[in-house]
Amino acid sequence: MAEAMKYGKEEFAVTLPAEKIAAELEPNRVELPQRTVAEHIRYALAHPVDSAPLDQLVHAGETVCIVISDVTRRWQSPETYLPILIEELEKAGIRDEDMLILSATGTHRRQTREEHVGMVTEAVYDRIRVVDHQCEDTENLTYVGTTSFGTPVWLDKRALECDHIILTGGVVYHFMAGFGGGRKSILPGIAGRETIMKNHNLALNPGLGSGSHPEVRSANMTAANPVHADMMEACSMAAPTFLLNVVVDDEQKIIGAFAGNWVTAHRAACDLVDRLYGVPAHEKTPLVIASAGGYPKDLNFYQTIKTLCNALEVSQEGGTIILVTKSEEGFGNEDTRRLIADYPNMLEREKALRADFSIGAFIGYLFAQTGESRNLIAVTDIPQEQFGTARIHTVKTLDEALALSRSLNGGQDLRVTLLPHGANTLPKLG
Repeated sequence: MAEAMKYGKEEFAVTLPAEKIAAELEPNRVELPQRTVAEHIRYALAHPVDSAPLDQLVHAGETVCIVISDVTRRWQSPETYLPILIEELEKAGIRDEDMLILSATGTHRRQTREEHVGMVTEAVYDRIRVVDHQCEDTENLTYVGTTSFGTPVWLDKRALECDHIILTGGVVYHFMAGFGGGRKSILPGIAGRETIMKNHNLALNPGLGSGSHPEVRSANMTAANPVHADMMEACSMAAPTFLLNVVVDDEQKIIGAFAGNWVTAHRAACDLVDRLYGVPAHEKTPLVIASAGGYPKDLNFYQTIKTLCNALEVSQEGGTIILVTKSEEGFGNEDTRRLIADYPNMLEREKALRADFSIGAFIGYLFAQTGESRNLIAVTDIPQEQFGTARIHTVKTLDEALALSRSLNGGQDLRVTLLPHGANTLPKLG
Protein backbone atom coordinates (compact mmCIF):
# COMPACT_ATOMS: atom_id res chain seq x y z
CA MET A 1 0.00 0.00 0.00
CA ALA A 2 1.51 3.32 -1.07
CA GLU A 3 2.06 5.94 1.62
CA ALA A 4 -0.54 8.71 1.62
CA MET A 5 0.44 12.12 0.26
CA LYS A 6 0.31 14.81 2.94
CA TYR A 7 -1.56 18.00 2.09
CA GLY A 8 -1.45 20.67 4.78
CA LYS A 9 -2.81 18.87 7.84
CA GLU A 10 -4.74 16.39 5.68
CA GLU A 11 -3.60 13.59 3.39
CA PHE A 12 -4.66 11.93 0.17
CA ALA A 13 -4.55 8.19 -0.57
CA VAL A 14 -2.79 7.17 -3.78
CA THR A 15 -5.53 5.34 -5.71
CA LEU A 16 -3.43 3.69 -8.41
CA PRO A 17 -2.96 0.03 -9.35
CA ALA A 18 0.11 -1.40 -7.59
CA GLU A 19 1.60 -2.53 -10.91
CA LYS A 20 1.76 1.11 -12.06
CA ILE A 21 3.98 2.16 -9.13
CA ALA A 22 7.59 1.93 -10.32
CA ALA A 23 9.07 3.21 -7.05
CA GLU A 24 8.19 4.89 -3.78
CA LEU A 25 11.23 6.84 -2.60
CA GLU A 26 11.79 7.40 1.12
CA PRO A 27 14.65 9.07 3.04
CA ASN A 28 17.52 6.72 3.88
CA ARG A 29 18.02 5.14 7.30
CA VAL A 30 21.44 6.29 8.52
CA GLU A 31 22.98 5.32 11.85
CA LEU A 32 24.28 8.47 13.52
CA PRO A 33 26.15 9.11 16.78
CA GLN A 34 23.67 9.69 19.59
CA ARG A 35 24.71 13.05 21.03
CA THR A 36 22.98 16.11 22.36
CA VAL A 37 23.18 19.25 20.21
CA ALA A 38 25.88 20.68 22.48
CA GLU A 39 27.83 17.42 22.27
CA HIS A 40 27.66 17.52 18.46
CA ILE A 41 29.10 21.05 18.44
CA ARG A 42 31.83 20.34 20.98
CA TYR A 43 32.83 17.15 19.17
CA ALA A 44 33.11 19.00 15.84
CA LEU A 45 35.25 21.75 17.38
CA ALA A 46 37.49 19.16 19.04
CA HIS A 47 37.88 17.17 15.79
CA PRO A 48 38.27 19.77 13.02
CA VAL A 49 38.45 18.61 9.40
CA ASP A 50 41.78 19.44 7.69
CA SER A 51 42.50 22.20 10.18
CA ALA A 52 44.22 22.89 13.46
CA PRO A 53 41.86 23.53 16.39
CA LEU A 54 40.65 27.07 16.91
CA ASP A 55 42.99 27.73 19.84
CA GLN A 56 45.95 27.21 17.50
CA LEU A 57 44.55 29.47 14.77
CA VAL A 58 43.54 32.57 16.73
CA HIS A 59 45.53 34.43 19.37
CA ALA A 60 44.98 37.00 22.08
CA GLY A 61 44.85 40.52 20.69
CA GLU A 62 43.50 39.44 17.28
CA THR A 63 40.05 40.31 15.95
CA VAL A 64 37.49 37.75 14.81
CA CYS A 65 34.37 38.15 12.65
CA ILE A 66 31.79 35.38 13.08
CA VAL A 67 29.44 35.25 10.09
CA ILE A 68 25.98 33.91 10.91
CA SER A 69 22.91 33.38 8.73
CA ASP A 70 19.94 35.70 9.04
CA VAL A 71 16.50 35.11 10.53
CA THR A 72 15.22 33.39 7.37
CA ARG A 73 17.53 30.48 8.29
CA ARG A 74 16.39 30.06 11.89
CA TRP A 75 16.11 26.30 11.33
CA GLN A 76 19.89 26.22 11.84
CA SER A 77 19.39 27.11 15.55
CA PRO A 78 22.45 29.37 15.82
CA GLU A 79 21.51 30.12 19.43
CA THR A 80 22.60 26.56 20.26
CA TYR A 81 26.08 26.65 18.71
CA LEU A 82 27.16 30.30 18.84
CA PRO A 83 27.68 30.40 22.62
CA ILE A 84 29.86 27.27 22.40
CA LEU A 85 31.91 28.70 19.53
CA ILE A 86 32.38 31.96 21.43
CA GLU A 87 33.42 30.03 24.52
CA GLU A 88 36.16 28.35 22.45
CA LEU A 89 37.35 31.72 21.16
CA GLU A 90 37.48 33.08 24.71
CA LYS A 91 39.58 30.10 25.80
CA ALA A 92 41.99 31.06 23.00
CA GLY A 93 42.28 34.56 24.44
CA ILE A 94 39.87 36.48 22.19
CA ARG A 95 38.10 39.24 24.11
CA ASP A 96 34.44 40.16 23.66
CA GLU A 97 35.40 43.57 22.26
CA ASP A 98 37.57 41.86 19.63
CA MET A 99 34.66 39.80 18.26
CA LEU A 100 32.08 40.90 15.71
CA ILE A 101 28.97 38.89 14.78
CA LEU A 102 27.96 39.76 11.22
CA SER A 103 24.60 38.50 9.96
CA ALA A 104 24.82 37.36 6.34
CA THR A 105 21.59 38.91 5.12
CA GLY A 106 22.47 38.80 1.41
CA THR A 107 19.76 40.96 -0.17
CA HIS A 108 17.39 40.62 2.80
CA ARG A 109 16.19 43.35 5.15
CA ARG A 110 17.69 44.54 8.39
CA GLN A 111 16.64 42.56 11.45
CA THR A 112 15.14 43.69 14.74
CA ARG A 113 16.79 43.54 18.14
CA GLU A 114 14.40 40.74 19.07
CA GLU A 115 15.43 38.74 16.01
CA HIS A 116 19.11 39.25 16.83
CA VAL A 117 18.58 38.11 20.40
CA GLY A 118 16.67 35.05 19.20
CA MET A 119 19.59 34.06 16.95
CA VAL A 120 22.52 34.74 19.29
CA THR A 121 20.93 34.63 22.80
CA GLU A 122 20.47 37.56 25.15
CA ALA A 123 23.75 36.82 26.95
CA VAL A 124 25.78 36.98 23.73
CA TYR A 125 23.90 40.01 22.41
CA ASP A 126 24.65 41.95 25.59
CA ARG A 127 28.39 41.27 25.32
CA ILE A 128 29.32 41.13 21.64
CA ARG A 129 28.53 43.54 18.80
CA VAL A 130 25.96 42.18 16.33
CA VAL A 131 25.43 43.89 12.97
CA ASP A 132 23.53 43.17 9.76
CA HIS A 133 25.23 43.16 6.39
CA GLN A 134 23.45 45.45 3.93
CA CYS A 135 24.22 44.76 0.27
CA GLU A 136 23.59 48.36 -0.83
CA ASP A 137 25.59 50.00 1.96
CA THR A 138 28.53 51.01 -0.24
CA GLU A 139 30.39 52.64 2.65
CA ASN A 140 30.78 49.20 4.21
CA LEU A 141 31.76 47.36 1.01
CA THR A 142 35.27 46.68 -0.29
CA TYR A 143 36.24 45.43 -3.76
CA VAL A 144 38.50 42.38 -3.49
CA GLY A 145 38.77 41.18 -7.10
CA THR A 146 36.88 39.72 -10.05
CA THR A 147 36.16 36.02 -10.55
CA SER A 148 36.89 34.10 -13.74
CA PHE A 149 33.14 34.34 -14.44
CA GLY A 150 33.42 38.13 -14.55
CA THR A 151 31.76 38.71 -11.18
CA PRO A 152 33.14 41.81 -9.41
CA VAL A 153 33.45 40.77 -5.76
CA TRP A 154 32.39 43.43 -3.26
CA LEU A 155 32.33 42.20 0.35
CA ASP A 156 31.50 43.68 3.74
CA LYS A 157 34.66 45.48 4.82
CA ARG A 158 33.87 44.97 8.51
CA ALA A 159 34.56 41.27 8.02
CA LEU A 160 37.66 41.85 5.91
CA GLU A 161 39.13 44.24 8.48
CA CYS A 162 39.19 41.47 11.09
CA ASP A 163 42.19 39.17 11.44
CA HIS A 164 39.99 36.10 11.14
CA ILE A 165 36.65 35.23 9.52
CA ILE A 166 34.71 32.24 10.85
CA LEU A 167 31.78 30.96 8.80
CA THR A 168 28.76 29.34 10.45
CA GLY A 169 25.48 27.98 9.15
CA GLY A 170 23.52 24.94 8.10
CA VAL A 171 23.74 22.60 5.13
CA VAL A 172 20.78 21.42 3.07
CA TYR A 173 20.28 20.77 -0.63
CA HIS A 174 20.07 24.03 -2.57
CA PHE A 175 18.45 24.18 -6.00
CA MET A 176 21.01 26.70 -7.30
CA ALA A 177 24.23 26.27 -5.32
CA GLY A 178 23.97 22.49 -5.00
CA PHE A 179 24.15 22.71 -1.21
CA GLY A 180 23.67 25.52 1.28
CA GLY A 181 26.26 26.48 3.86
CA GLY A 182 29.99 26.93 3.43
CA ARG A 183 30.91 29.54 0.81
CA LYS A 184 27.34 30.88 0.70
CA SER A 185 28.07 32.75 3.94
CA ILE A 186 30.32 35.00 1.83
CA LEU A 187 28.42 35.07 -1.48
CA PRO A 188 25.59 35.96 -1.30
CA GLY A 189 25.81 36.32 2.51
CA ILE A 190 28.04 39.40 2.91
CA ALA A 191 28.39 40.48 -0.72
CA GLY A 192 27.27 43.65 -2.47
CA ARG A 193 24.12 43.67 -4.60
CA GLU A 194 26.07 43.87 -7.89
CA THR A 195 28.08 40.79 -6.87
CA ILE A 196 24.98 38.84 -5.86
CA MET A 197 23.07 39.71 -9.03
CA LYS A 198 25.99 38.77 -11.29
CA ASN A 199 26.44 35.45 -9.47
CA HIS A 200 22.75 34.54 -9.46
CA ASN A 201 22.38 35.37 -13.17
CA LEU A 202 24.79 32.49 -13.82
CA ALA A 203 21.75 30.29 -13.15
CA LEU A 204 20.64 31.23 -16.69
CA ASN A 205 22.31 30.14 -19.90
CA PRO A 206 24.12 32.88 -21.85
CA GLY A 207 21.85 34.61 -24.36
CA LEU A 208 18.22 35.70 -24.09
CA GLY A 209 15.82 32.87 -24.76
CA SER A 210 18.22 30.14 -23.68
CA GLY A 211 16.55 29.47 -20.32
CA SER A 212 18.02 28.05 -17.12
CA HIS A 213 21.44 26.38 -16.90
CA PRO A 214 21.03 22.57 -16.63
CA GLU A 215 23.98 22.17 -14.22
CA VAL A 216 22.52 24.66 -11.73
CA ARG A 217 20.65 22.16 -9.58
CA SER A 218 20.45 20.44 -6.21
CA ALA A 219 23.45 18.36 -5.09
CA ASN A 220 25.63 19.58 -7.97
CA MET A 221 28.64 21.11 -6.27
CA THR A 222 31.02 20.50 -9.15
CA ALA A 223 32.92 22.97 -11.32
CA ALA A 224 30.18 22.44 -13.94
CA ASN A 225 27.75 24.44 -11.76
CA PRO A 226 28.73 28.08 -12.45
CA VAL A 227 26.78 29.48 -9.50
CA HIS A 228 28.70 27.26 -7.06
CA ALA A 229 32.07 27.69 -8.79
CA ASP A 230 31.71 31.47 -8.77
CA MET A 231 30.82 31.41 -5.06
CA MET A 232 33.95 29.36 -4.34
CA GLU A 233 36.18 31.88 -6.07
CA ALA A 234 34.59 34.78 -4.18
CA CYS A 235 34.89 32.98 -0.85
CA SER A 236 38.56 32.23 -1.43
CA MET A 237 39.15 35.97 -1.76
CA ALA A 238 37.84 36.41 1.78
CA ALA A 239 40.10 33.56 2.99
CA PRO A 240 38.04 32.31 5.97
CA THR A 241 40.09 30.92 8.85
CA PHE A 242 37.53 28.39 10.07
CA LEU A 243 34.02 27.01 9.52
CA LEU A 244 31.29 25.47 11.67
CA ASN A 245 28.32 24.01 9.78
CA VAL A 246 25.44 21.89 11.06
CA VAL A 247 23.03 19.36 9.52
CA VAL A 248 19.43 18.99 10.73
CA ASP A 249 16.77 16.29 10.44
CA ASP A 250 13.14 16.58 9.29
CA GLU A 251 12.21 18.04 12.67
CA GLN A 252 14.94 20.70 12.29
CA LYS A 253 16.98 19.20 15.11
CA ILE A 254 20.76 19.31 14.72
CA ILE A 255 22.00 15.77 14.10
CA GLY A 256 25.53 16.50 12.89
CA ALA A 257 28.17 19.23 13.03
CA PHE A 258 31.39 19.77 11.11
CA ALA A 259 34.18 22.23 11.81
CA GLY A 260 37.53 23.12 10.29
CA ASN A 261 38.65 23.96 6.76
CA TRP A 262 36.01 26.06 4.97
CA VAL A 263 36.10 23.79 1.89
CA THR A 264 36.49 20.26 3.23
CA ALA A 265 34.53 20.59 6.48
CA HIS A 266 31.65 21.97 4.44
CA ARG A 267 31.96 19.11 1.98
CA ALA A 268 31.83 16.62 4.88
CA ALA A 269 28.52 18.18 5.95
CA CYS A 270 27.24 17.93 2.36
CA ASP A 271 28.20 14.25 2.31
CA LEU A 272 26.03 13.63 5.37
CA VAL A 273 23.07 15.40 3.74
CA ASP A 274 23.56 13.18 0.69
CA ARG A 275 23.68 10.04 2.84
CA LEU A 276 20.44 11.05 4.54
CA TYR A 277 18.39 12.39 1.65
CA GLY A 278 20.02 11.30 -1.61
CA VAL A 279 17.85 8.31 -2.48
CA PRO A 280 18.78 5.79 -5.21
CA ALA A 281 16.43 5.71 -8.19
CA HIS A 282 16.63 3.33 -11.14
CA GLU A 283 14.60 5.05 -13.84
CA LYS A 284 12.74 8.14 -14.91
CA THR A 285 9.00 7.63 -15.21
CA PRO A 286 6.28 9.35 -17.26
CA LEU A 287 4.43 10.32 -14.06
CA VAL A 288 5.79 11.62 -10.76
CA ILE A 289 3.60 12.38 -7.75
CA ALA A 290 5.37 14.41 -5.08
CA SER A 291 4.10 15.83 -1.82
CA ALA A 292 5.99 18.68 -0.20
CA GLY A 293 5.40 16.84 3.07
CA GLY A 294 2.36 18.60 4.47
CA TYR A 295 2.24 21.38 7.06
CA PRO A 296 4.42 23.44 7.54
CA LYS A 297 6.47 22.44 4.47
CA ASP A 298 3.65 23.32 2.07
CA LEU A 299 2.55 26.60 3.62
CA ASN A 300 3.24 28.39 0.34
CA PHE A 301 4.09 27.71 -3.29
CA TYR A 302 7.54 29.33 -2.95
CA GLN A 303 8.66 26.56 -0.58
CA THR A 304 7.47 23.91 -3.03
CA ILE A 305 10.42 24.58 -5.36
CA LYS A 306 12.43 21.95 -3.45
CA THR A 307 9.74 19.38 -4.21
CA LEU A 308 9.56 20.37 -7.88
CA CYS A 309 13.34 20.14 -8.34
CA ASN A 310 13.42 16.72 -6.69
CA ALA A 311 10.51 15.48 -8.81
CA LEU A 312 12.25 16.64 -12.00
CA GLU A 313 15.17 14.27 -11.28
CA VAL A 314 12.93 11.25 -12.02
CA SER A 315 10.51 12.82 -14.50
CA GLN A 316 10.69 11.88 -18.16
CA GLU A 317 10.88 14.78 -20.62
CA GLY A 318 7.33 15.47 -21.77
CA GLY A 319 5.92 13.59 -18.78
CA THR A 320 3.50 14.61 -16.05
CA ILE A 321 4.29 15.90 -12.56
CA ILE A 322 1.67 16.16 -9.82
CA LEU A 323 2.71 18.43 -6.93
CA VAL A 324 0.73 18.09 -3.71
CA THR A 325 1.10 21.45 -1.93
CA LYS A 326 -1.77 23.06 -0.04
CA SER A 327 -0.08 26.50 -0.08
CA GLU A 328 -2.70 28.01 2.22
CA GLU A 329 -0.65 31.23 2.36
CA GLY A 330 -0.65 31.51 -1.44
CA PHE A 331 2.56 31.99 -3.40
CA GLY A 332 4.49 33.19 -0.34
CA ASN A 333 6.69 35.51 -2.40
CA GLU A 334 5.59 38.37 -4.64
CA ASP A 335 8.44 37.86 -7.13
CA THR A 336 7.47 34.19 -7.48
CA ARG A 337 3.84 35.11 -8.12
CA ARG A 338 4.81 37.86 -10.57
CA LEU A 339 7.06 35.65 -12.73
CA ILE A 340 4.39 32.96 -12.87
CA ALA A 341 1.31 35.11 -13.43
CA ASP A 342 2.14 38.51 -14.87
CA TYR A 343 3.87 37.73 -18.17
CA PRO A 344 2.38 36.46 -21.44
CA ASN A 345 5.14 33.99 -22.34
CA MET A 346 8.48 32.52 -21.30
CA LEU A 347 10.57 35.03 -23.27
CA GLU A 348 9.02 37.95 -21.39
CA ARG A 349 9.51 36.10 -18.11
CA GLU A 350 13.17 35.58 -18.94
CA LYS A 351 13.66 39.23 -19.92
CA ALA A 352 12.23 40.32 -16.57
CA LEU A 353 14.35 37.80 -14.65
CA ARG A 354 17.59 38.84 -16.34
CA ALA A 355 16.83 42.51 -15.71
CA ASP A 356 16.14 42.11 -12.00
CA PHE A 357 17.17 38.68 -10.74
CA SER A 358 15.94 37.47 -7.37
CA ILE A 359 15.65 34.00 -5.86
CA GLY A 360 11.87 34.38 -5.71
CA ALA A 361 11.67 35.39 -9.38
CA PHE A 362 13.91 32.49 -10.42
CA ILE A 363 11.65 30.10 -8.51
CA GLY A 364 8.63 31.46 -10.39
CA TYR A 365 10.52 31.11 -13.65
CA LEU A 366 11.39 27.46 -12.93
CA PHE A 367 7.75 26.61 -12.22
CA ALA A 368 6.62 28.24 -15.45
CA GLN A 369 9.48 26.65 -17.42
CA THR A 370 8.52 23.19 -16.12
CA GLY A 371 4.97 23.77 -17.35
CA GLU A 372 6.38 24.22 -20.85
CA SER A 373 8.20 20.87 -20.91
CA ARG A 374 5.77 18.74 -18.89
CA ASN A 375 2.15 18.49 -17.82
CA LEU A 376 2.44 20.23 -14.43
CA ILE A 377 -0.53 19.69 -12.13
CA ALA A 378 -0.71 21.32 -8.69
CA VAL A 379 -3.04 20.02 -5.99
CA THR A 380 -3.38 23.32 -4.16
CA ASP A 381 -5.64 25.87 -2.51
CA ILE A 382 -4.45 28.57 -4.95
CA PRO A 383 -7.15 29.27 -7.58
CA GLN A 384 -6.37 28.56 -11.24
CA GLU A 385 -6.84 32.18 -12.28
CA GLN A 386 -3.96 33.31 -10.07
CA PHE A 387 -1.50 31.40 -12.29
CA GLY A 388 -2.14 33.66 -15.28
CA THR A 389 -0.85 32.28 -18.58
CA ALA A 390 1.58 29.81 -16.98
CA ARG A 391 0.87 26.26 -18.11
CA ILE A 392 0.18 25.01 -14.60
CA HIS A 393 -3.06 23.12 -13.99
CA THR A 394 -4.65 23.34 -10.52
CA VAL A 395 -7.05 20.94 -8.80
CA LYS A 396 -8.27 20.42 -5.24
CA THR A 397 -7.63 16.71 -4.64
CA LEU A 398 -5.18 14.03 -5.71
CA ASP A 399 -7.98 12.00 -7.31
CA GLU A 400 -8.83 15.03 -9.47
CA ALA A 401 -5.16 15.33 -10.39
CA LEU A 402 -5.01 11.66 -11.42
CA ALA A 403 -8.18 12.06 -13.51
CA LEU A 404 -6.65 15.10 -15.22
CA SER A 405 -3.43 13.19 -15.82
CA ARG A 406 -5.42 10.45 -17.54
CA SER A 407 -7.21 12.95 -19.77
CA LEU A 408 -3.88 14.53 -20.73
CA ASN A 409 -2.34 11.12 -21.45
CA GLY A 410 -4.82 9.30 -23.65
CA GLY A 411 -7.02 8.04 -20.82
CA GLN A 412 -4.40 5.78 -19.28
CA ASP A 413 -2.70 5.47 -15.91
CA LEU A 414 1.03 6.07 -16.30
CA ARG A 415 3.97 4.34 -14.67
CA VAL A 416 4.69 6.48 -11.60
CA THR A 417 7.37 7.35 -9.08
CA LEU A 418 6.03 8.46 -5.69
CA LEU A 419 7.79 11.03 -3.50
CA PRO A 420 5.73 11.29 -0.28
CA HIS A 421 8.54 13.36 1.31
CA GLY A 422 9.31 15.37 -1.80
CA ALA A 423 10.95 18.36 -0.14
CA ASN A 424 13.57 16.16 1.56
CA THR A 425 14.10 13.33 -0.89
CA LEU A 426 16.48 13.86 -3.82
CA PRO A 427 16.33 10.96 -6.31
CA LYS A 428 19.76 9.93 -7.61
CA LEU A 429 19.78 7.88 -10.78
CA GLY A 430 22.39 5.17 -10.83
